[in-house]
Amino acid sequence: MSTSAGESFVYPARIPGRATRWRLKTRVLELPLRPLVMGVVNVTPDSFSDGGRFFDAAAAVEQGVRLAAEGADLLDIGGESARPYAEQVDAQEELRRVLPVVEALAERVGVPVSIDTWKAAVARAAVAAGAEIINDITALSGDRDMVPLALSTGAGVCAMHIRGTPQTMQDDPRYDDVVAEVFLYLKERRDALLQAGVEPERMALDPGIGFGKTHQHSVTLLANCRKLHELGQPVLVGHSRKGFIGKAIGDKETDRTAGTIGVALSLAQQGVQIIRVHNVAPVRQALVLFEATGGLDGCPRQIQENAKV
Repeated sequence: MSTSAGESFVYPARIPGRATRWRLKTRVLELPLRPLVMGVVNVTPDSFSDGGRFFDAAAAVEQGVRLAAEGADLLDIGGESARPYAEQVDAQEELRRVLPVVEALAERVGVPVSIDTWKAAVARAAVAAGAEIINDITALSGDRDMVPLALSTGAGVCAMHIRGTPQTMQDDPRYDDVVAEVFLYLKERRDALLQAGVEPERMALDPGIGFGKTHQHSVTLLANCRKLHELGQPVLVGHSRKGFIGKAIGDKETDRTAGTIGVALSLAQQGVQIIRVHNVAPVRQALVLFEATGGLDGCPRQIQENAKV
């Protein structure tokens, strides 16, 4: 944006509709201008991102502790891969994977724990074990018991957009206008959940990057996340290490950390409240410097000149 002599550009410190808090089961998350970082702990043998490195419960717990120490504001625990064409896992196996991890991390770390599942039985046990959030890729529509469970537990919820299922979503995703269609879906799910009795402060929305979208669909959505603030709910985005990064760079085998950071800064500039990532430390460091050098409101923050580094 060009400015005349003596005129400075004023950043939009307040974005219309941008939510500033997310009420969880036992606490309220204040949502500052800098995005909160949600660290991912996959307790799966077939995740696209970490290849089963944390399938062992003890390894998963240590990873969660490590991410919290690196500055994660939340931890998201998942026991079923949602990568394209992944095989479904039954509830008992999913519980076997995640329950000891949720229980241990809820006791050992001071940050809220989220359970990434679409199954009410898994969510019920995880919330009883200490999870504060139900993060559901089906927007609480895949299991008829999920909405009553959310209401009875008072957990925070995140409703995500997906077209199809992980087994079908990448067969041939098509949209006339991906931003408008994802926006409409999330609006409809928001309204349905509100009508069912879910309190507005307990609900976040996720555009579902890579879930039933081409690489270009994902990039277009990421460039337009600001529009989702019009729905009045916290916006949670999980773009970390996804295939569109390799496509944009032109090397699908490249390390995707730098690309993940680049997108995180774009999301921060759009006022997105929560960013879900695998590598917490570098993303958090980038966001700290984003804020220190002006951030969303254009106001640089003071740093401690004499602090030891």
